[in-house]
Amino acid sequence: MGDIESHWQKIYESKDPTEVSWFEAVPRTSLDVIERFVHPNDSIIDIGAGASQLADHLLADGFSDVTVLDVSDAALANTRRRLASATVQPTFVTADVTTWHPARTFELWHDRAVFHFMTTEHMRGGYKAAMADAVRPGGVAVVATFADDGPEQCSGLSIVRHTEATLAAQFSDDFEVVESWRSAHTTPWGAEQRFVWVVLRRRA
Repeated sequence: MGDIESHWQKIYESKDPTEVSWFEAVPRTSLDVIERFVHPNDSIIDIGAGASQLADHLLADGFSDVTVLDVSDAALANTRRRLASATVQPTFVTADVTTWHPARTFELWHDRAVFHFMTTEHMRGGYKAAMADAVRPGGVAVVATFADDGPEQCSGLSIVRHTEATLAAQFSDDFEVVESWRSAHTTPWGAEQRFVWVVLRRRA
């Protein structure tokens, strides 16, 4: 087991997923942007899904082709248990996105708070290659990271903070910017974390 996989396995084996800093009972910003850019019959992949409840809400809203990917199987096991009785199930993928080779393409790639863990050029290169392969031409990628005035670490790991411009520039070889904005997330214990978001369109 790699260091990153081991780290996240321990997090999700030892903590209640509703008490981690990134928990959202209703991931409103993600849902709003997804529902503006794709339809319920379109395919979506949530990168670094962890135990997020985004898939639950997407399925409840009529989306039927939802894939959740995380490096930690313990994280995804939370979602499997939570959705065990759901009529429609997401597809579960346990993988490190930096070395993952997608077997299909998607209409929308969603990543809230994974890319800022890409602290080396090698990691960023692997992530960007996977994203370019996974998003069909004309498809959309939604990526959010800590802002330049956001936290400097998360879950004990170093991160790379971004502005809207520096985040969009990371993907400029294969994607064009559609829009960007900033938001604030409040953790379960009331701390505020600043994020930047970009919506990118895959070039043909």
